[in-house]
Amino acid sequence: MTWRWQAGTGGRRRARPRPWRGTPPPPKLTPMRDLNLKATEYFEAVARLGSVTRAADELGVSPSAVSQQIGHLEAQFGVRLFRREKRRLILTLEGDRLYQTATQAFGAIRNARSAITRQRDLRTLVIRASPSFGVRWLCPRIADFAAQNRDFAIRIDATPDFSSFETEAIDLDLRYGLGGWAGLSETGILDDMVLPLCSPSYRDELMRHSGDRAEQLAQARLIDSVKGFYRWDLWLAANRISLPSLTFPFRFDRSSMSIELAKQGGGLTLDSVNLCLPELMRGELVPFAPEFEVVSFRAYWVVCPARHLNRRIVKRFVEWLSQACAAHETQARAFLAGAGCTVRTGAGPDFFEPPPR
Repeated sequence: MTWRWQAGTGGRRRARPRPWRGTPPPPKLTPMRDLNLKATEYFEAVARLGSVTRAADELGVSPSAVSQQIGHLEAQFGVRLFRREKRRLILTLEGDRLYQTATQAFGAIRNARSAITRQRDLRTLVIRASPSFGVRWLCPRIADFAAQNRDFAIRIDATPDFSSFETEAIDLDLRYGLGGWAGLSETGILDDMVLPLCSPSYRDELMRHSGDRAEQLAQARLIDSVKGFYRWDLWLAANRISLPSLTFPFRFDRSSMSIELAKQGGGLTLDSVNLCLPELMRGELVPFAPEFEVVSFRAYWVVCPARHLNRRIVKRFVEWLSQACAAHETQARAFLAGAGCTVRTGAGPDFFEPPPR
């Protein structure tokens, strides 16, 4: 109680209560110390199973122990929770109300316990990769890594968007680009190798039209992978080929779609050997013209905050991925050499400015 002095009154008088200003205090919660959780658990089991005996079997106790806990709970609430009708237990109105609340609460606790247990027992590596690289390169190989790391679950997010590591639960990105992501660790893992590709039947169709490569290209149905870095305008300029007009009957934002259309004889795509080496080795795709150089530059990277590399599973994955990429690149270069192709390797910027005319 506060008091306020008032002159001329010869003493003090009780101050008037002031109205509350600002955010009101939170309401007080009733303590749950007197709530018998064990008895509530027994009650929930009886109500769910409809039998004291079945509840006792589930809980691993005697029926008398269950009945005793139900009696404690009814005494605490001062109401009957069950009534017997023809040897059946029927919930009273109060019992049904308690059961609806208790079953939701215990269900939530069970779900939380299961989730915590799964998280403890089955840890997860989360990878983000571009859709085409994820489907055509990573997925055929990831089972090998999983077999070596059975104590971890693996989740792959296939999206062209880069991760925001401060707000998303992503361990690492497999990025396609030229590097230079500020504030992040980046490890180059694979060179891209780009050349014009088509089906054998479509190559034969172009050769029947003309023996001149420039004329073949002028007649070709060019497929444009719009998110590729090395695209047709740069390739044509680098090879000093001038077309009357550069048109694209087909444009895709996924290299996997461009490659599939080319494999079906739909046209000529300028795309990555990394994404279609199996089709090349099976003869489903062929280099359009082996005399043109294959452009090779570092384009695939592991990107993440440096602190993520301290995590054991991330370190294992990067080591495994580097070895898998090295083996793949050796195989790809051997195939190209066997097909009579010359690979020109350089830094990314070497290829992204058209040469002077």
